[in-house]
Amino acid sequence: MNTPSEFDDIRPFDAEELPAVFDRLLNNRQFQAVLRFLYPGASLEDIGAMMRQCKSSIEFQRKFCYGFLKDLVSRAGRGCEMDIAAISNKRNYTFMSNHRDIVLDSALLDMLLLDAGFETTCEIAIGDNLLSLPWVLDIVRVNKSFIVRRGLMVKDRLKSSITLSRYMHYAIQEKHENLWIAQREGRAKDSDDRTQKSVLKMLALGGEGSVIERLQALHIVPLSISYQFDPCDYLKAAEFQSKRDDPNWHKGPMDDVISMRTGIIGFKGHIHYHAASCIDDYLETLKDQKMSNNDLLEHVATYIDHQIHLNYQLYPENYIALDELRGTHDYADHYDDHTRDVFNHYLSRHLHKIELPNPDEAFLRERLLTMYANPAINYIKAHEEEAKK
Repeated sequence: MNTPSEFDDIRPFDAEELPAVFDRLLNNRQFQAVLRFLYPGASLEDIGAMMRQCKSSIEFQRKFCYGFLKDLVSRAGRGCEMDIAAISNKRNYTFMSNHRDIVLDSALLDMLLLDAGFETTCEIAIGDNLLSLPWVLDIVRVNKSFIVRRGLMVKDRLKSSITLSRYMHYAIQEKHENLWIAQREGRAKDSDDRTQKSVLKMLALGGEGSVIERLQALHIVPLSISYQFDPCDYLKAAEFQSKRDDPNWHKGPMDDVISMRTGIIGFKGHIHYHAASCIDDYLETLKDQKMSNNDLLEHVATYIDHQIHLNYQLYPENYIALDELRGTHDYADHYDDHTRDVFNHYLSRHLHKIELPNPDEAFLRERLLTMYANPAINYIKAHEEEAKK
Protein backbone atom coordinates (compact mmCIF):
# COMPACT_ATOMS: atom_id res chain seq x y z
CA MET A 1 0.00 0.00 0.00
CA ASN A 2 1.34 3.45 -0.96
CA THR A 3 0.76 5.85 1.90
CA PRO A 4 -0.37 9.41 0.97
CA SER A 5 2.56 11.78 0.55
CA GLU A 6 1.32 14.14 3.29
CA PHE A 7 2.61 11.59 5.81
CA ASP A 8 6.04 11.02 4.23
CA ASP A 9 7.97 12.83 6.98
CA ILE A 10 6.45 10.88 9.89
CA ARG A 11 5.25 7.45 8.76
CA PRO A 12 7.03 4.09 8.98
CA PHE A 13 8.75 2.98 5.80
CA ASP A 14 6.66 1.30 3.12
CA ALA A 15 7.76 -2.16 2.01
CA GLU A 16 9.28 -0.97 -1.29
CA GLU A 17 11.53 1.48 0.59
CA LEU A 18 13.14 -1.14 2.81
CA PRO A 19 15.94 -2.37 0.48
CA ALA A 20 17.44 1.12 0.20
CA VAL A 21 17.06 1.71 3.95
CA PHE A 22 18.74 -1.63 4.75
CA ASP A 23 21.66 -0.68 2.51
CA ARG A 24 21.93 2.70 4.24
CA LEU A 25 21.93 1.09 7.68
CA LEU A 26 24.42 -1.62 6.80
CA ASN A 27 26.86 1.00 5.51
CA ASN A 28 26.64 3.04 8.72
CA ARG A 29 29.57 2.43 11.10
CA GLN A 30 27.58 3.10 14.26
CA PHE A 31 24.88 0.65 13.20
CA GLN A 32 27.60 -1.89 12.35
CA ALA A 33 28.95 -1.51 15.89
CA VAL A 34 25.46 -2.14 17.30
CA LEU A 35 25.15 -5.30 15.19
CA ARG A 36 28.53 -6.58 16.40
CA PHE A 37 27.38 -6.05 20.00
CA LEU A 38 24.01 -7.76 19.47
CA TYR A 39 25.29 -10.62 17.30
CA PRO A 40 28.94 -11.19 18.29
CA GLY A 41 29.14 -14.53 16.52
CA ALA A 42 27.71 -13.44 13.18
CA SER A 43 29.33 -11.65 10.25
CA LEU A 44 27.94 -8.38 8.97
CA GLU A 45 27.53 -10.03 5.58
CA ASP A 46 25.31 -12.77 6.98
CA ILE A 47 23.23 -10.29 8.98
CA GLY A 48 22.89 -8.09 5.91
CA ALA A 49 21.72 -11.05 3.83
CA MET A 50 19.07 -11.85 6.48
CA MET A 51 17.91 -8.23 6.56
CA ARG A 52 17.56 -8.06 2.80
CA GLN A 53 15.35 -11.16 2.87
CA CYS A 54 12.77 -9.19 4.88
CA LYS A 55 10.15 -7.85 2.49
CA SER A 56 8.12 -6.00 5.12
CA SER A 57 8.53 -4.45 8.55
CA ILE A 58 6.60 -7.26 10.22
CA GLU A 59 9.02 -9.79 8.68
CA PHE A 60 11.92 -7.73 10.07
CA GLN A 61 10.30 -7.72 13.52
CA ARG A 62 9.70 -11.46 13.45
CA LYS A 63 13.22 -12.25 12.26
CA PHE A 64 15.25 -9.78 14.33
CA CYS A 65 13.21 -8.17 17.13
CA TYR A 66 11.07 -11.02 18.45
CA GLY A 67 13.94 -13.36 19.34
CA PHE A 68 15.99 -10.54 20.83
CA LEU A 69 13.10 -9.53 23.11
CA LYS A 70 12.42 -13.11 24.18
CA ASP A 71 16.08 -13.51 25.12
CA LEU A 72 16.09 -10.14 26.89
CA VAL A 73 13.10 -11.09 29.04
CA SER A 74 14.73 -14.40 29.99
CA ARG A 75 17.98 -12.66 30.98
CA ALA A 76 16.66 -9.48 32.61
CA GLY A 77 13.26 -10.53 33.92
CA ARG A 78 11.17 -13.17 35.63
CA GLY A 79 8.53 -13.58 32.96
CA CYS A 80 6.35 -11.38 30.81
CA GLU A 81 2.74 -11.92 29.75
CA MET A 82 -0.34 -10.06 28.57
CA ASP A 83 -3.99 -10.47 29.51
CA ILE A 84 -6.12 -9.87 26.40
CA ALA A 85 -9.35 -11.45 27.71
CA ALA A 86 -11.25 -8.17 27.23
CA ILE A 87 -10.31 -7.68 23.55
CA SER A 88 -10.16 -9.69 20.32
CA ASN A 89 -6.99 -10.64 18.45
CA LYS A 90 -9.00 -10.36 15.22
CA ARG A 91 -9.44 -6.58 15.55
CA ASN A 92 -7.15 -3.55 15.40
CA TYR A 93 -6.80 -1.12 18.28
CA THR A 94 -5.04 1.98 19.51
CA PHE A 95 -3.36 0.85 22.70
CA MET A 96 -2.99 3.78 25.10
CA SER A 97 -0.80 2.87 28.03
CA ASN A 98 1.03 4.21 31.01
CA HIS A 99 4.69 4.83 30.20
CA ARG A 100 7.49 3.21 32.20
CA ASP A 101 10.32 2.50 29.77
CA ILE A 102 11.35 4.57 26.73
CA VAL A 103 12.02 1.58 24.48
CA LEU A 104 10.52 -1.54 26.02
CA ASP A 105 6.91 -0.47 26.67
CA SER A 106 6.05 -0.65 22.97
CA ALA A 107 8.65 -3.25 22.00
CA LEU A 108 7.38 -5.82 24.49
CA LEU A 109 3.82 -5.06 23.43
CA ASP A 110 4.76 -6.07 19.88
CA MET A 111 6.20 -9.34 21.15
CA LEU A 112 3.13 -10.03 23.29
CA LEU A 113 0.69 -9.27 20.45
CA LEU A 114 2.43 -11.88 18.31
CA ASP A 115 2.27 -14.35 21.19
CA ALA A 116 -1.46 -13.60 21.54
CA GLY A 117 -2.15 -14.42 17.90
CA PHE A 118 -2.61 -10.91 16.51
CA GLU A 119 -1.97 -10.74 12.78
CA THR A 120 0.20 -7.65 13.12
CA THR A 121 2.14 -5.69 15.71
CA CYS A 122 1.80 -1.97 16.51
CA GLU A 123 2.83 1.17 14.78
CA ILE A 124 4.51 3.13 17.55
CA ALA A 125 4.34 6.85 18.36
CA ILE A 126 7.85 8.06 19.19
CA GLY A 127 9.08 11.58 19.91
CA ASP A 128 11.71 13.03 17.57
CA ASN A 129 13.69 14.18 20.64
CA LEU A 130 14.93 10.57 20.84
CA LEU A 131 15.98 10.43 17.18
CA SER A 132 18.94 12.78 16.80
CA LEU A 133 21.03 10.22 14.87
CA PRO A 134 19.94 9.54 11.26
CA TRP A 135 20.51 5.78 11.54
CA VAL A 136 18.34 5.64 14.70
CA LEU A 137 15.57 7.41 12.79
CA ASP A 138 15.95 4.82 10.03
CA ILE A 139 15.79 1.80 12.33
CA VAL A 140 12.73 2.98 14.25
CA ARG A 141 10.86 3.65 11.01
CA VAL A 142 11.81 0.15 9.83
CA ASN A 143 10.41 -1.04 13.14
CA LYS A 144 6.98 0.51 12.44
CA SER A 145 7.38 3.78 14.32
CA PHE A 146 5.77 7.06 13.32
CA ILE A 147 7.25 10.35 14.43
CA VAL A 148 5.81 12.84 16.92
CA ARG A 149 7.36 16.29 16.45
CA ARG A 150 8.43 17.96 19.70
CA GLY A 151 9.50 21.50 20.57
CA LEU A 152 7.58 23.29 17.80
CA MET A 153 6.18 26.81 17.83
CA VAL A 154 2.43 27.06 18.50
CA LYS A 155 1.35 27.43 14.86
CA ASP A 156 3.61 24.60 13.69
CA ARG A 157 2.58 22.43 16.62
CA LEU A 158 -1.09 22.56 15.63
CA LYS A 159 -0.32 21.74 12.00
CA SER A 160 1.94 18.86 13.09
CA SER A 161 -0.72 17.54 15.49
CA ILE A 162 -3.36 17.55 12.75
CA THR A 163 -1.06 15.60 10.43
CA LEU A 164 -0.18 13.15 13.20
CA SER A 165 -3.83 12.54 14.04
CA ARG A 166 -4.81 12.17 10.39
CA TYR A 167 -2.05 9.59 9.99
CA MET A 168 -3.20 7.59 13.01
CA HIS A 169 -6.76 7.48 11.68
CA TYR A 170 -5.41 6.42 8.28
CA ALA A 171 -3.26 3.67 9.84
CA ILE A 172 -6.23 2.20 11.73
CA GLN A 173 -8.88 2.58 9.04
CA GLU A 174 -6.93 1.99 5.82
CA LYS A 175 -3.79 0.06 6.79
CA HIS A 176 -5.62 -1.96 9.47
CA GLU A 177 -2.71 -1.58 11.85
CA ASN A 178 -2.62 -1.54 15.62
CA LEU A 179 -1.21 1.62 17.19
CA TRP A 180 0.56 2.34 20.46
CA ILE A 181 0.71 5.74 22.14
CA ALA A 182 1.58 6.70 25.68
CA GLN A 183 -1.14 8.38 27.73
CA ARG A 184 1.13 11.38 28.25
CA GLU A 185 4.19 13.02 26.76
CA GLY A 186 7.20 11.44 28.45
CA ARG A 187 7.27 8.99 31.33
CA ALA A 188 5.51 9.63 34.64
CA LYS A 189 8.70 9.76 36.71
CA ASP A 190 6.81 9.14 39.97
CA SER A 191 4.60 6.39 38.43
CA ASP A 192 1.44 8.40 39.12
CA ASP A 193 -0.06 7.63 35.73
CA ARG A 194 -2.49 10.25 34.36
CA THR A 195 -3.77 10.72 30.82
CA GLN A 196 -3.02 14.13 29.36
CA LYS A 197 -6.12 15.68 27.90
CA SER A 198 -3.91 17.15 25.16
CA VAL A 199 -3.18 13.63 23.87
CA LEU A 200 -6.90 12.93 23.47
CA LYS A 201 -7.41 16.34 21.88
CA MET A 202 -4.73 15.49 19.32
CA LEU A 203 -6.39 12.14 18.54
CA ALA A 204 -9.68 13.95 17.84
CA LEU A 205 -8.12 16.32 15.29
CA GLY A 206 -8.25 13.64 12.58
CA GLY A 207 -11.12 11.52 11.30
CA GLU A 208 -14.71 12.53 10.63
CA GLY A 209 -17.77 13.42 12.69
CA SER A 210 -18.04 14.53 16.31
CA VAL A 211 -15.21 14.30 18.84
CA ILE A 212 -16.77 11.11 20.21
CA GLU A 213 -17.03 9.56 16.73
CA ARG A 214 -13.42 10.47 15.96
CA LEU A 215 -12.22 8.81 19.15
CA GLN A 216 -14.41 5.76 18.49
CA ALA A 217 -12.83 5.39 15.05
CA LEU A 218 -9.46 4.74 16.75
CA HIS A 219 -10.79 1.92 18.96
CA ILE A 220 -8.82 2.99 22.03
CA VAL A 221 -7.84 0.29 24.53
CA PRO A 222 -6.45 1.41 27.92
CA LEU A 223 -3.37 -0.71 28.57
CA SER A 224 -1.79 -1.21 31.99
CA ILE A 225 1.95 -1.96 32.12
CA SER A 226 3.36 -3.25 35.40
CA TYR A 227 7.10 -3.75 35.98
CA GLN A 228 8.14 -5.36 39.26
CA PHE A 229 11.37 -3.33 39.20
CA ASP A 230 12.21 -0.21 37.20
CA PRO A 231 15.90 -0.28 36.21
CA CYS A 232 15.76 3.50 35.70
CA ASP A 233 14.30 4.29 39.12
CA TYR A 234 17.54 5.78 40.45
CA LEU A 235 17.98 7.92 37.32
CA LYS A 236 14.45 9.27 37.78
CA ALA A 237 15.14 9.98 41.46
CA ALA A 238 18.27 11.90 40.51
CA GLU A 239 16.18 13.98 38.10
CA PHE A 240 13.81 14.90 40.91
CA GLN A 241 16.65 16.20 43.09
CA SER A 242 18.30 18.01 40.17
CA LYS A 243 15.04 19.84 39.43
CA ARG A 244 14.47 20.54 43.13
CA ASP A 245 17.94 22.05 43.57
CA ASP A 246 17.95 23.97 40.28
CA PRO A 247 14.58 25.01 38.77
CA ASN A 248 16.39 25.71 35.49
CA TRP A 249 17.91 22.22 35.28
CA HIS A 250 17.35 20.33 32.02
CA LYS A 251 18.39 16.88 30.90
CA GLY A 252 21.65 16.65 28.99
CA PRO A 253 21.98 15.31 25.43
CA MET A 254 23.01 11.82 26.66
CA ASP A 255 20.47 11.43 29.48
CA ASP A 256 17.80 9.79 27.32
CA VAL A 257 20.42 7.51 25.74
CA ILE A 258 21.55 6.40 29.22
CA SER A 259 17.92 5.81 30.24
CA MET A 260 17.24 3.77 27.11
CA ARG A 261 20.32 1.60 27.65
CA THR A 262 19.63 1.16 31.37
CA GLY A 263 15.99 0.31 30.76
CA ILE A 264 16.85 -2.32 28.16
CA ILE A 265 19.65 -4.18 29.95
CA GLY A 266 18.59 -3.62 33.60
CA PHE A 267 16.74 -6.18 35.70
CA LYS A 268 12.97 -5.74 35.55
CA GLY A 269 11.65 -8.69 37.53
CA HIS A 270 8.19 -9.74 36.40
CA ILE A 271 6.35 -7.77 33.70
CA HIS A 272 2.60 -7.81 33.14
CA TYR A 273 0.46 -6.17 30.44
CA HIS A 274 -3.31 -5.99 30.85
CA ALA A 275 -5.67 -4.74 28.16
CA ALA A 276 -8.97 -3.27 29.32
CA SER A 277 -12.06 -3.34 27.10
CA CYS A 278 -12.07 -1.00 24.11
CA ILE A 279 -13.68 2.29 25.18
CA ASP A 280 -15.99 2.54 22.13
CA ASP A 281 -19.05 1.44 24.14
CA TYR A 282 -18.20 3.84 26.97
CA LEU A 283 -17.92 6.69 24.47
CA GLU A 284 -21.34 5.76 23.10
CA THR A 285 -22.86 6.43 26.55
CA LEU A 286 -21.55 10.00 26.41
CA LYS A 287 -23.33 10.95 23.18
CA ASP A 288 -26.55 12.05 24.91
CA GLN A 289 -24.79 14.05 27.59
CA LYS A 290 -24.63 17.82 27.20
CA MET A 291 -21.07 18.91 27.81
CA SER A 292 -18.35 20.94 26.14
CA ASN A 293 -15.59 19.18 24.22
CA ASN A 294 -13.20 20.18 26.99
CA ASP A 295 -15.37 18.53 29.65
CA LEU A 296 -15.87 15.52 27.40
CA LEU A 297 -12.13 14.97 27.04
CA GLU A 298 -11.76 15.39 30.80
CA HIS A 299 -14.30 12.61 31.36
CA VAL A 300 -12.58 10.33 28.85
CA ALA A 301 -9.14 10.93 30.37
CA THR A 302 -10.49 10.10 33.84
CA TYR A 303 -12.12 6.93 32.51
CA ILE A 304 -8.88 5.77 30.85
CA ASP A 305 -6.95 6.48 34.05
CA HIS A 306 -9.43 4.41 36.04
CA GLN A 307 -9.11 1.47 33.65
CA ILE A 308 -5.31 1.59 33.71
CA HIS A 309 -5.20 1.82 37.52
CA LEU A 310 -7.77 -0.95 37.90
CA ASN A 311 -5.71 -3.39 35.86
CA TYR A 312 -2.24 -2.96 37.32
CA GLN A 313 -0.58 -6.09 38.59
CA LEU A 314 0.85 -5.26 41.99
CA TYR A 315 3.93 -6.89 43.46
CA PRO A 316 5.06 -7.22 47.10
CA GLU A 317 7.45 -4.32 46.48
CA ASN A 318 4.53 -1.96 45.77
CA TYR A 319 2.93 -2.77 49.12
CA ILE A 320 6.25 -2.56 50.99
CA ALA A 321 6.91 0.86 49.50
CA LEU A 322 3.44 2.06 50.44
CA ASP A 323 3.79 0.91 54.05
CA GLU A 324 7.29 2.36 54.40
CA LEU A 325 6.25 5.65 52.84
CA ARG A 326 3.36 5.98 55.31
CA GLY A 327 5.12 4.40 58.28
CA THR A 328 2.42 1.74 58.64
CA HIS A 329 2.00 -2.02 58.36
CA ASP A 330 -1.44 -1.86 56.75
CA TYR A 331 -0.49 -4.12 53.84
CA ALA A 332 1.94 -6.47 55.62
CA ASP A 333 -0.18 -9.47 54.58
CA HIS A 334 1.11 -8.92 51.02
CA TYR A 335 4.77 -9.55 51.87
CA ASP A 336 7.07 -11.17 54.42
CA ASP A 337 10.12 -9.93 56.32
CA HIS A 338 12.56 -11.51 53.89
CA THR A 339 10.96 -9.84 50.86
CA ARG A 340 10.98 -6.50 52.67
CA ASP A 341 14.67 -6.88 53.55
CA VAL A 342 15.57 -7.82 49.98
CA PHE A 343 13.68 -4.80 48.62
CA ASN A 344 15.34 -2.43 51.09
CA HIS A 345 18.72 -3.81 50.04
CA TYR A 346 17.71 -3.19 46.42
CA LEU A 347 16.83 0.43 47.26
CA SER A 348 20.15 0.93 49.03
CA ARG A 349 22.09 -0.40 46.05
CA HIS A 350 20.22 1.90 43.68
CA LEU A 351 20.72 4.91 45.95
CA HIS A 352 24.47 4.28 45.74
CA LYS A 353 24.25 4.37 41.93
CA ILE A 354 23.09 7.99 41.98
CA GLU A 355 25.80 10.38 40.85
CA LEU A 356 25.05 13.85 42.19
CA PRO A 357 27.38 16.43 43.78
CA ASN A 358 25.30 16.56 46.99
CA PRO A 359 22.95 13.57 47.10
CA ASP A 360 20.10 14.04 49.56
CA GLU A 361 19.67 10.41 50.55
CA ALA A 362 16.46 10.90 52.56
CA PHE A 363 14.82 12.78 49.68
CA LEU A 364 16.06 10.30 47.08
CA ARG A 365 14.83 7.31 49.07
CA GLU A 366 11.44 8.97 49.46
CA ARG A 367 11.31 9.45 45.68
CA LEU A 368 12.15 5.79 45.06
CA LEU A 369 9.51 4.63 47.53
CA THR A 370 6.95 6.93 45.90
CA MET A 371 7.62 5.41 42.48
CA TYR A 372 6.80 1.95 43.78
CA ALA A 373 3.95 3.07 46.06
CA ASN A 374 1.93 5.10 43.56
CA PRO A 375 0.71 2.11 41.50
CA ALA A 376 -0.59 0.56 44.73
CA ILE A 377 -2.25 3.82 45.80
CA ASN A 378 -4.01 4.18 42.45
CA TYR A 379 -4.91 0.48 42.25
CA ILE A 380 -6.47 0.46 45.72
CA LYS A 381 -8.43 3.65 45.02
CA ALA A 382 -9.70 2.31 41.67
CA HIS A 383 -10.94 -0.90 43.26
CA GLU A 384 -12.61 1.01 46.08
CA GLU A 385 -14.44 3.10 43.47
CA GLU A 386 -15.52 -0.08 41.66
CA ALA A 387 -16.88 -1.53 44.90
CA LYS A 388 -19.13 1.53 45.36
CA LYS A 389 -20.80 1.13 41.96
